[in-house]
Amino acid sequence: MNRSGGGNMLIDGVFSGGGIKGFALVGAYQEIEEKGYVFSRLAGTSAGSIVAAFIAAGYKSKEIYQLLDELDTMKLLDSTSPIDFALFKWLAVFWKLGLYKGNALETWINEKLALKGVVTFADLPNQTLRVVASDITRGRMLVLPDDLKKYGIHPKHFPVARAIRMSCTIPYFFQPVKLKGQDGVSLIVDGGVLSNFPMWLFDRDGRRTRPVLGIKLSPHYSEYPKYTIHNSFQLFHALFQTMKDAHDARYISRKHEKNIIFIKTNGTSATEFELNDEKKHALVETGRKAAREFLKKWSY
Repeated sequence: MNRSGGGNMLIDGVFSGGGIKGFALVGAYQEIEEKGYVFSRLAGTSAGSIVAAFIAAGYKSKEIYQLLDELDTMKLLDSTSPIDFALFKWLAVFWKLGLYKGNALETWINEKLALKGVVTFADLPNQTLRVVASDITRGRMLVLPDDLKKYGIHPKHFPVARAIRMSCTIPYFFQPVKLKGQDGVSLIVDGGVLSNFPMWLFDRDGRRTRPVLGIKLSPHYSEYPKYTIHNSFQLFHALFQTMKDAHDARYISRKHEKNIIFIKTNGTSATEFELNDEKKHALVETGRKAAREFLKKWSY
């Protein structure tokens, strides 16, 4: 079935991680919304979890665009080091496990969700929103809020902003989040370490009652460049990228590819929080263009 818009149609959506490149996801959402598609259930990782949470809370694409356009992204970087000097920053990474605390990010997300009456998962319809994080203490993937039961925590009582922060905790960039469960404390980091694009969540349910549309911040897997590795920094980059994408690449088949918008965001780093307005707008437009071209021929 091909649909060119007109009237509202319920679909499920998956938004990938990508750090600050998530501005492109907003552009894609603008185009999807304009074509008359409405998200019923959502899943996301890292930056994708932020966009998914805002949509689940009831924000329209223009509202999300305005929130991000007004945001000074540098204010989200609450340093763990009291001295702005490279050596002290790296010492902070060693002792604090991250350059930045992540508190400012969680506070901002909490404030914006609260404006729509969303604080905990109890404020959202059941299964409306799920996000992925990584428990590096126990070595397992964490689907929030579902898996909180394993920690003796009631899923409905858990703050949505805290779950999003967990999913966005890029290793070494943000401090790991401590999750206190009945068996002790776990350190939680970015879901992208284990699944950066959790489209598999809807297949795992075994109840695809609607089309599932994926929005992914990367080129098609067949277009991935080979990594150049001549030093330890390049090795770490290649290791992290492989961890981030290998699980999802194995899952996605031709059957799934036809339901994924691949957005190429070349030239922008996931941690480029200092990006200017021109780059923000360019990322949004990149997402819009990719979604526009995709939706012209989307069949389901």
